[in-house]
Parts: sequence; structure tokens; C-alpha cells
Amino acid sequence: MNRKKVLFLVNDLEFLYTQRLEIVERLLQEGAEVLLSAPLKDRLSLFTDLGCTFYRTEFSKRGLNPIGDLALLCKYLRLLWHPKPDIVLTYTIKSNIYGGIACRLAKVPHLSNMTGLGDGLMHENFVQKVVLVLLRTAFKRTKAVFLQNQTNYQYFIDHKISNKEQSVLIPGSGVNLSRHPVEPFPDEDGTVRLLFIGRILRDKGISEMLEAAQKVHAKHPNFTCDIAGFYVDERYKSMLEAYSQSGAGTYLGFIKEIHFLIMKYHAVVLPSYHEGMANVLLEAAACARPVLASDVPGCRETFDEGFSGIGFEPRSVDSLEHAIETFIALPYEKKVAMGLAGRKKVELEFDRQIIVDAYMHEIHKVLNVTR
Repeated sequence: MNRKKVLFLVNDLEFLYTQRLEIVERLLQEGAEVLLSAPLKDRLSLFTDLGCTFYRTEFSKRGLNPIGDLALLCKYLRLLWHPKPDIVLTYTIKSNIYGGIACRLAKVPHLSNMTGLGDGLMHENFVQKVVLVLLRTAFKRTKAVFLQNQTNYQYFIDHKISNKEQSVLIPGSGVNLSRHPVEPFPDEDGTVRLLFIGRILRDKGISEMLEAAQKVHAKHPNFTCDIAGFYVDERYKSMLEAYSQSGAGTYLGFIKEIHFLIMKYHAVVLPSYHEGMANVLLEAAACARPVLASDVPGCRETFDEGFSGIGFEPRSVDSLEHAIETFIALPYEKKVAMGLAGRKKVELEFDRQIIVDAYMHEIHKVLNVTR
């Protein structure tokens, strides 16, 4: 790429490591100079060892704060003036909005990725109106907006956030199949162990998860569901403590390396209200684990009902409870076969190389690089 400068704007290096590392590696292999802007995190050394240049940019990931958000916009504008990148890739809502606006003002080519709609767009209220205006402003001149499921794609078109020429549908973030190989299914020991992985918040269905798991455990003492993730809202602390004391499962806290966690369980469960594409389900399936997931966009695409997973109604404790009991009742051999079917689906539809190729196609097009 003749040392073209590619700048990534993100709010978390952990996200970049787990979901976009392969794009960074491909860019470096092709001779690009990769620049990263994010709050400081302990993954930094991995990227600098690869040869990336880091620009520390601290900001609050959540909430609308006009002063803080204006400061972030100014920080991004300074990065566009120096080191003056040839193209900018943005991820997560604030980087998408203020990075997109900065790129529009500085006339720097921009590619954006939306991993889901999130609270700001899901509910018709004042916040939604503000977010819609900001996104339309940010994406007015964006070269490509990557969207992770058909529902989100249509939402962006219908709400005039991006047009059909800009919008690119990709199968989520994909899975690195070599980093998530098939793992032997747990031995048949009379137990059924499920795992919930996700942020501990309402829209991930955590309340329904805790209630359903306790109900199932009361009827099937050999069943447990452990909870892995972090919470910001302190009210969940007492809920998780009570849950752990119930015997239905254990709160494990935040776990970085989830692959080695998933392999200990029979299945992964996610009762989310909405997703872009649920990476945790894809990674579980890649390990040859069945998935239990709510029937919503971003979850339903990750499995084939009855073959590699079991679906249930979102926001419904009864439906989730029924899905868990259906899984418990499956013969051991059927559980194993479900997991292997999930692996096959991921290989065919969600190989991360598909995502990398989609990004590189758009990057090459913008930079006029021929391959």
C-alpha cells in the first residue's frame, strides 16, 4: 500500500483485539502504517509489538455529555491533521459518530462499523432522535457502513442513516477458526452445565436468565448455569450474590479468554433483547458447543433451530425455561451432534476471513489499490 496510513478509532482495545486483529494484521502485511486511537488498555503492548502506532484518547464510552463529546471531536480532528491518515476506520457508537463527523469536516475517507442498534436507537424517545441526527451527520460522506444483520441494514436504509450504496451487509464480526478450534465435548457425568457470557445489563436478558436458571435448577439439581461478564450498575451485585448462593450457578466475573471457559460447558445461552451479531454464540459454535438464544436479529442467524441450537422468545422466563429443559432432555449424543453442526455452520457462513476480505475490498477501493 506504499505506506498508506490507516487510522482505527475505537473506545476499547479489547474489542479491536478480539474482533478486528486480523484486519490489523492484514494491513500490516500489505505494507500499511496502522495507527490506533483508544483509551489506554493492557492490550496495548500486543499492538505496538506488531508495529502499530498508538495515540491515547480517553473519553467516556456511555451517555451524552456535550462538553465531553465536543472534546472528543476536537481530539479526533487533531489526529486527522497530524498524523494525517489516508483512511479512517471507526467502531463503537461514539467513535462512529464523532470520528465520522471529524472525517467529514477534514474530508478524510471514512469506513464505519455498527455492531448493533443499541439502546439509543431501539426506543422511540428523545435520545433516539438525537442519535439519529448525529449518525446522519456523521455518515453523510462515509464511504461504507458495515452492518451485521439484515434487520439493522434495513433500519439504516429506512431511517436514512446510510443509503444502499454506502451500506455493506456482513455476517457479524466472524470467527477466527484457528483461534477457536473444535474442543472435545465434556464427559457424560450426569450434569448439564450452561454458560452465560455478556455484559450484565437488562438488554442482555440477565434478569430472565437468573430467574429461569433457578427455576430449572429447582427441578433438575444436576443443572447449573454460570454467569461471566461485568456489571456497571451496582444493583446487579446483590442479584448475582443471591444467585450464586442459590446453587443454580456461579458468578465468575469478567473473563478475558473465553475460549478456554466455553470448553468446560455443554452449551452457551444468551437471552439478549437485540444484537448486531452475537459473537459469543459464534465463538461457542466454533468450539462445537450448542447455543440457546433468543429469537431476535443477531442471535437467530447464528444457529439452525433444532440442529445446532434452540431458540426461545425474548423477555420470556417461561420460554427460556422451556428451552433449557428441552436441552437437558436431549440424549448426550444429540448434544454432541448439535455442537458439531454449529461448528460446520460457522465454517460455512461466519469464517472471519469473509469479514477481512470485505474490509480490504472497501479499503482498496478507497485508496485505489489494485490487487
